[in-house]
This record gives sequence, C-alpha cells and structure tokens, in this order.
Amino acid sequence: MRILGLDPGTATTGYGVVDFVDGYMTPIVYGVISTKAHTPMQLRLQTIYQDLTELIEEYKPDAAGIEEVFFGRNITTAITVGQARGVLLLCLANHNIPFGEYSPPRIKDAVTGYGKADKKQVQLMVQNLLELEDIPRPDDAADGLAIAIAHYHYARFQGLIDQ
Repeated sequence: MRILGLDPGTATTGYGVVDFVDGYMTPIVYGVISTKAHTPMQLRLQTIYQDLTELIEEYKPDAAGIEEVFFGRNITTAITVGQARGVLLLCLANHNIPFGEYSPPRIKDAVTGYGKADKKQVQLMVQNLLELEDIPRPDDAADGLAIAIAHYHYARFQGLIDQ
C-alpha cells in the first residue's frame, strides 16, 4: 500500500509518500509544497492544488493521511491553515483517494508511542523507522512522513476491527 502523508500550511505544506509492504516501510519521496509570501491567497491555494495534483499523478497513492487543524493562540494562522487543508481535501476527493484525519497527539502516539512527544523525538523515530541516513528536512517534510506512518497504523488497526 502506498500512503501519502500531508501536513497542511499555506506557506509550506509538508508531504511524504511511503510504501508499506509486508510490514516494511519504504520512503518513496518527501518534501514540501511552498508558496511565496505576499502572494494573494487564492494564488497560493491554486499552487498547492496544482502541485499536489502533480504529486498524486506521479506517485499514485492508494490512501492518504492528513493532519487536523490545531487551534492554538493565533486564530488567523488556524484559518489560513484550514484553507490550505480544504484545498488538500478537495484534491484528494477529486482523485478518489481515501484519507484519514489525525490530530497532532494521535500522530505522535502512532510514531513514537507517546502522544506528547516533542518534534525532535518524532523526527528521530521517522528517521529510524524509515532507515534514513539523516532526519528528513525541512521539518514539514518529516511531519508528512510521520502522518503517512500514522495513517498506516490506524488504517491497519481499523481493518482488524472491521474483520
């Protein structure tokens, strides 16, 4: 199964594509979709949609995981992340890709076994689980890979429950 993990953002959307075969995880590609500051929001969202479409058409994921919006103190940031997330969900729907949505603590728990793990712990576990020489950079790309891993674990667990 090939899973796409998405960490939404308007400036930077992290992604990771991972193959899961017989319990083995193989990273295929990871990186970020970037948009330029001071670009009108509709053009930033258009770039995110177009770049994700290209990524989907090239790597053909079977499923996707996407991080839920975390509402912290900055409501403006939460709104813009929500807009990017909406574009990502639309793109997944237009390509008929089933997806799961996960909160940051659920992602951390799936990757590290501890829902309050810090960012460095998550990155080290992603590096270890995927047998990468270095921690994936930038941070958003590591988050995309973590979300793909989390989706695999939760989808597999749900599949066992549904049997």
